[in-house]
Amino acid sequence: MTDITRRTIDTARGPMTWLEAGAGWPLVLLHAFPLTAEMWRPQLERVPADWRFMAPELSSAVPASGERTIDDYAADVGALLDALKVDEAVIGGLSMGGYIAFALFRRSPELFSGMILADTRPQADSPQGRDGRAKMRELVAREGVGAIADQMLPRLLSKQTMAERPELVRRVREIIESNSPRGVDAALDAMMTRPDSTPDLPRMSCATLVIVGEEDAVTPPTEADAMHQAIERSVLVPLAGAAHLSSLEQPDAFSRAIADFLLSHI
Repeated sequence: MTDITRRTIDTARGPMTWLEAGAGWPLVLLHAFPLTAEMWRPQLERVPADWRFMAPELSSAVPASGERTIDDYAADVGALLDALKVDEAVIGGLSMGGYIAFALFRRSPELFSGMILADTRPQADSPQGRDGRAKMRELVAREGVGAIADQMLPRLLSKQTMAERPELVRRVREIIESNSPRGVDAALDAMMTRPDSTPDLPRMSCATLVIVGEEDAVTPPTEADAMHQAIERSVLVPLAGAAHLSSLEQPDAFSRAIADFLLSHI
């Protein structure tokens, strides 16, 4: 099992914290909402030889107040890579992390030696989706982050996991509740105003891995397949027994998909 370290560095956009494991070629993993970099521990424990995995804490550079956009998060990740003198990396994310990867690609396509898109979608929020996020912002302001965990857990994990894997359910709740209300609100603000990334898909010329949980109801397999069809150099890996948080529900299969992709396509 690979040792994992937590590090912080000053960047052009302020201090940024990340988890890191392994040594060699860089791979950056961007976490989902409403989680933290801790969700990537199963993958950081399984780093292939000659690779360095980094998982930024996306809320660590969020200012105490003000509006927040997906482009802001992408700029934070870019500033971290610049501070670490990383000129090129495999970059990917799950759910919100995928939205940030799209934004970073628009900003700096030359950074990408490969891309990973897990349980995510390119489209902007629908009016109904934006309304739902606005209500979640009201909920976190009124009742705190625990109420967000109550609402989100059944959407993030499969019914079987919710019923039969209490330790994983408890761990996901702990990760969610470790967030500050400001961090949750800023992420909701950014997601509900993000642009449509669908037109960018045909321009993604780097090798791309698309992963999706077969039971994901938030970003279902049909949407993952549509992304796969639109990205020329992509491979699609569906994971049985997983919903939206496929990296946590099926960590071995998820990590194996990454290792196979790096070996065969990068």
